Amino acid sequence: MAGKTISEKILSAKSQRDAHAGDLVICDVDYAMATDGSAPMAIDYFEQMGGRVLDPQRVVFVMDHYSSGAHQTTLALQQKMREFARQHGIAVHEVGEGISHQLMLETGRTRPGGLLVGADSHSVTGGALNAFATGVGSSDLAATLICGRIWLKVPQTIKVVLDGSLAEGVYAKDVALALAEMLGADGAAYQTLEFHGPGTAAMEIDDRIVLSNFSVEMGAKAGIFPADSRTFDYLAKRTTERSEPVAPDVDAHYGREVVLDVSKLEPRVARPHAVDNVSTVRGALGTPIQMVYIGTCTGGRVSDFHQTLSILEAAGRIAPGVQLVVTPASREVENELQQDGTLEKLRELGATITVPGCGSCCGTAGPIPADGVNVLSTANRNFKARMGNAKAFIYLASPAACAAAAVTGRLTDPRDLMS
Repeated sequence: MAGKTISEKILSAKSQRDAHAGDLVICDVDYAMATDGSAPMAIDYFEQMGGRVLDPQRVVFVMDHYSSGAHQTTLALQQKMREFARQHGIAVHEVGEGISHQLMLETGRTRPGGLLVGADSHSVTGGALNAFATGVGSSDLAATLICGRIWLKVPQTIKVVLDGSLAEGVYAKDVALALAEMLGADGAAYQTLEFHGPGTAAMEIDDRIVLSNFSVEMGAKAGIFPADSRTFDYLAKRTTERSEPVAPDVDAHYGREVVLDVSKLEPRVARPHAVDNVSTVRGALGTPIQMVYIGTCTGGRVSDFHQTLSILEAAGRIAPGVQLVVTPASREVENELQQDGTLEKLRELGATITVPGCGSCCGTAGPIPADGVNVLSTANRNFKARMGNAKAFIYLASPAACAAAAVTGRLTDPRDLMS
């Protein structure tokens, strides 16, 4: 029989059986996570099941979808989370600490070879550190709290080979959008994207996070990178726990292989209202932009804000009529940006800075675009009403392209401002 992919190896280890694509397995879970968008419902299911939390040390609650100024009903749901967590000894990350997926990485809970489930679809982000990380429903999360396990079908794997190296002005978000264009919004449905090639090896962890996170936008169950020195350098600052890196066998069987020469990529943009409605930025030049959003689990890290600031400072201004909203992905990111002066410089240029978390991305914790407004965002979704207003139009691009639009008030190739 052919060798195994990374997914097959991790799920074999966690189920203690010889598992291959298509098999149904029951796996031990390393960490289970829920947000204020999913935990209240999971608690309801848990109480209906009448169980107890098997291992509170392997459960995390994060309040990231709703701000401290949320509606009274939402505040009550957050309090419900706090009370449940206190009763059962579960760790809680409060409002303002950051986005759940970012925190799972920063706190060292996400490690090579691990199995993480989160009641949020973008839990796939953990694949950047060589873990099998995936989103589940609130009822599945409740059952996992009780038994510490979950059932999964072992996904087939698409081998994604990134050749070449990125040119100046082209970033990981452009690679993610190019893949969405190639595969379609459901082209990887219940499959794993497993990343390989020289373009992959050259990527920093921040870049890998973007691709793993965006995998679900193509329908993927997981998006996994091999572990390497960058992985271990990142983890060395965050945990002393042992890791078990997983590599595919040389004769692993893949459902198919996709090759993308990233050296030929140009900056890209996803147009309303679908992530696979992608063109080059040059193909949409001049589209008016009234709101720019920098943040989210796809674009809210230190490197993203440094990209943004470099373009804004070179221009010295934000275009009249453009609202620039900035949301760090976590308090750690916020602190670093405060220490190096980035946040103050963005504020002086006219940006609105909001507390770390999901912010405007899901339309529940930050400024909401007005009717008819075109938004250019570093986020991962642009379907109608995603940011809280069905009459707004959301475009997706890299932080650099977003910054370029903030400067000019229209879709602009960031390379034109770098020359």
